[in-house]
Amino acid sequence: MPADPSQVDSLREALAHSPDNVPLRQLLAETLLQLARHDEAEQEFRAALARAPRQKRLQVGLAQAFFAAGKFDECAVLVESLLKSVDPPPRAHVLDARLKARRGDAGARAAYERAVAADPALRDPSFESELPAAAAPRKAPPRRVPLTGEDPGPGASTDDEDDDEDEGDGGDAPGEGRRAAATEHDAEERAWQVERPDTTFADVGGMDELKDEIRMKILLPLEQPELFAAYGKKSGGGILLFGPPGCGKTHLARATAGEAKCGFLAVGIHEVLEMWVGQSEKKLHSLFEQARRRAPCILFFDEVDALGASRADLRQSALRTTINQFLAELDGMQGKNEGVLVLAATNAPWQIDPAFRRPGRFDRVLFVPPPDDAARAAVVRVLLRGKPAGDVDAELVAKKTKGWSCADLRGIVDTAVESKLRDALKGGARKPITTDDLLAATKRRQPTTGEWLQTARNYAVYANEGGQYDDVLRYLGLE
Repeated sequence: MPADPSQVDSLREALAHSPDNVPLRQLLAETLLQLARHDEAEQEFRAALARAPRQKRLQVGLAQAFFAAGKFDECAVLVESLLKSVDPPPRAHVLDARLKARRGDAGARAAYERAVAADPALRDPSFESELPAAAAPRKAPPRRVPLTGEDPGPGASTDDEDDDEDEGDGGDAPGEGRRAAATEHDAEERAWQVERPDTTFADVGGMDELKDEIRMKILLPLEQPELFAAYGKKSGGGILLFGPPGCGKTHLARATAGEAKCGFLAVGIHEVLEMWVGQSEKKLHSLFEQARRRAPCILFFDEVDALGASRADLRQSALRTTINQFLAELDGMQGKNEGVLVLAATNAPWQIDPAFRRPGRFDRVLFVPPPDDAARAAVVRVLLRGKPAGDVDAELVAKKTKGWSCADLRGIVDTAVESKLRDALKGGARKPITTDDLLAATKRRQPTTGEWLQTARNYAVYANEGGQYDDVLRYLGLE
């Protein structure tokens, strides 16, 4: 049954009251995907994966959104991870087949047939007719064995040579190991996509103090290396951003890369963690190595608490090893980190191992609070750019949305836009967005920051021995 566009508003409204409801968010994401609203679907799948990172159906949905949006490299990385897992979902094989078909790979048919064998409901006659024929197996050319006493000549092989080839690496041809290693290296290079964001601080409403901290820690060492070198200060190091969901941590990180005009590697936790022992550490090292080769480069880890959890709370040694590897990479023990700038974001700083806050690692821990009145007004103006808007009183909207996050404000603007679109589709005139439209939208939504602030308050009041939550106390007026 085709998706009903009217369901989207209902689902969003339900999520506003229950933002951590993963099945509900998954339904919204799948509905958006059916409606070909690929970017919105990707956003909702990512939000769901942040809450349930190991759900394969969500990972497949995100891969489908990538493919539909033409993000084939991102899709390939996720599909490869799914196919390596135990009992891969049949839809992952379908996506593998479609990716192979785009490249004209004859293996597309075999991947498609595996999917259909596992789930016949996935059969697609239209796609099946476009698949290339399966490749015929290659036959090895006959080998001529020289007669006794005959010179084998250049290029011929003897039994002794064959015996040598069979030893050691299981019979692989000479150089096969090197070719496999090169192929694996190339695959890793393709997996980590280095962006060049065009977003800058001008696109970030408010957060002036945070921007100043980032300028001193990241931007100025890149712009004036001689001055900083004179004081023995090198570019590099890390900043940990924490705060309620939806307050612009990811947006700020991307804008930092745009401001610095350097590469940007955004890393999702599902792209690093693997079920096989040693693979997560290998991926982390590969990631840092690419950042070192592309320096200056910003590495951004979202939801870093999943990768830097407190080792005291862990019973599984595998994840402890991954955390140790992460710490070693931050220290630059396996490579120089000059020019590698690490930004990370978390909604749960209390779950991060204290070792990450040691100087030289994440030596700046910055609180990203819900925007204040001036920042909310600035965010509203930024969100209205490129949209038909009248003379909107952003300051009035800001006064009516105290405690709302940047994502909450985006929801208000989206609701107002959808309302205007609905009126236009009913035959009305195309009217601009007004202050009243935005105020009416606030009555249909609730801020999503309250639960986080209550949890943070408990930690700030009762577990603040190192003073890491002083900014939270100041924001709450408890200091």
